[in-house]
Amino acid sequence: MDDSKRKAQILVVEDEASIRGGLCDVLVYHGWQPTAVESGEEGLELGLRELFDLVILDLMLPGLSGLDVCRKLRTRLPSLPILMLTAKGSEDDVVRGLRCGADDYVTKPFSVRELVARVEAQLRRSSQADDNERFEFGPWEIDAPGLNAHSSNQTIHLSQREVDLLRVFGQQAGRVVSRRTLLQQVWGLINVDEIETRTVDVHIAKLRKKLDVTGTRTIETVRGAGYRATV
Repeated sequence: MDDSKRKAQILVVEDEASIRGGLCDVLVYHGWQPTAVESGEEGLELGLRELFDLVILDLMLPGLSGLDVCRKLRTRLPSLPILMLTAKGSEDDVVRGLRCGADDYVTKPFSVRELVARVEAQLRRSSQADDNERFEFGPWEIDAPGLNAHSSNQTIHLSQREVDLLRVFGQQAGRVVSRRTLLQQVWGLINVDEIETRTVDVHIAKLRKKLDVTGTRTIETVRGAGYRATV
């Protein structure tokens, strides 16, 4: 195992003991260091108190829900990668979780191979993030270190994932960028042809809603092909 994997600290928030134990076994086997809790309250308190490289968060938790935990973690720790777990087929939960700030999701039951691939992708993207960059995107000046975008009279907050999306669109100005490319370059996934996910669509819809407050349409959907920056 490489040194970065051995040092990665992962918070697991899952109320089902068998799943929680299985997740920790997989993470330890692959060289990561998991810390597991069974309630949303514990997960939020520990996530805000300790330094983690990734949070694996079940959305169906008793008491404080996974959605609430995700929202509060994202508000306080905007660059913290959050991978959510959701029941298979619960599309509404997936969309709500992504809108609350989760970076990606895995549906139960999941394969070890898929889980490990998603964890590796989140850790890889986090370690590669460029925090010392400012760039322009249409009427916006993107402040990557501050996770903000500024126009002549407005400032909006961005997540790390949204900054990464804007960086790719800026580099591919005027060109159509496929979902496949975005999954590879922004989410760090490798075998994207084997993955079915709505992550890209939900993140771009959320980003577009933020940016288009100026009245300028910034990103358009090219049906069947992907997305293109229009600024």
